[in-house]
Amino acid sequence: MPVQRDVQLGREVKIFHSDLVNLYGCTIGDETKIGAFVEIQKNAVVGKRCKISSHTFICEGVVIEDEVFIGHGVMFTNDLYPRATLPDGILQTEADWCVIETRVKNRASIGSNATIIAGVTIGENAIVGAGAVVSNDVPNNVIIVGNPARIVRTIDERNIPEIKERLSVI
Repeated sequence: MPVQRDVQLGREVKIFHSDLVNLYGCTIGDETKIGAFVEIQKNAVVGKRCKISSHTFICEGVVIEDEVFIGHGVMFTNDLYPRATLPDGILQTEADWCVIETRVKNRASIGSNATIIAGVTIGENAIVGAGAVVSNDVPNNVIIVGNPARIVRTIDERNIPEIKERLSVI
């Protein structure tokens, strides 16, 4: 399994098909589950009791808080203006990248194949629909969908049972 020595794994972390997972210099919290074909890069943090589904890419600078669900094939970015070369034509080095923190707050859920653009914060209990492209901050307790992602519903105590029934996510 390509888990390097500088990876910090919490208690009872489960890595499915560990020979197909790449972890580099990241921190994974207690009781988190990680699916096959996941890559988590250096300086990324995944909190406690999260589920990271297969084919997900979590790059440097991403902070995922506790009890977050990440669906299959979710992609995070960490540089708003990625380029192979600098303006003078010289190839970029690692020192040239401008990594911007992206944060997913407690109990948020991100649907399959969503793309999360560098620098956004996804609020607590927020639900990101499958395939959404998130390029702006997401408030707490909302459902967002589309490209670009937009709010379609607010989650509150009155509609949680209906949302659970319709989405089977919360």
